[in-house]
Amino acid sequence: MMETTPAHRVLVVEDEANLADGVKFNLEQEGYEVEVLSDGRSAVERIASGEDPPFDLVILDLMLPEMSGYEVARRTRASGNYVAILMLTAKDDPADIIRGLEEGADDYLTKPFRLDELLARVRVLLRRRRWDGVEPRPEANAEIHVGESVIRFDRFSIETRNETFTLTTREVGLLRALVDREGETVTRGQLLEEVWGLRPDTKTRVIDSFIVRLRKYLERDPSAPEYIVSVRGRGYRFER
Repeated sequence: MMETTPAHRVLVVEDEANLADGVKFNLEQEGYEVEVLSDGRSAVERIASGEDPPFDLVILDLMLPEMSGYEVARRTRASGNYVAILMLTAKDDPADIIRGLEEGADDYLTKPFRLDELLARVRVLLRRRRWDGVEPRPEANAEIHVGESVIRFDRFSIETRNETFTLTTREVGLLRALVDREGETVTRGQLLEEVWGLRPDTKTRVIDSFIVRLRKYLERDPSAPEYIVSVRGRGYRFER
């Protein structure tokens, strides 16, 4: 008998019942297993429940009862959980978007949104764990050896002697931007524009948060990095 691939598990956290039901229905039509919650506090508890298998993606509204989407994302990341997070915001306000990214969201979508755009964002974020039956586009340097670790861009992972870390879409994008310019300084503006699609002069510390995470995965001593090096006042440089 042919084995079936388990469906991706998606948690939708949205207090607008009609919107939540519509998102749930359409995701289930795409083959995803979907659960819906309507407040932030319940979402934090559910994400932290330790259920196996865990959620692969959280679609998280910004304005929620009990606890904001910002706080849900912040607590989720603070607990060491790097489940993919797609944040929904009713305001096309750069400040809201930037804060969401800084608190740990991997991507954002502004309401009202088109269904096809939502589904496309979901597929991209989930592609880091499984390519949904589609072969990834061949690329040069899909596997990079760094010290005793291996960066696997084709698998969205960093493999060390003792552990394999699954990377988020943004982590892969940031790491790819640095690795492709090995030995060169990549400015903060370049990274904001290429990886997050933000203006290069945007004032945010989102890059720093992601660099901390990548160093935790890759460096022997994250406090004294050898591979992802800070260039004071400019940006970062990847070295081997």
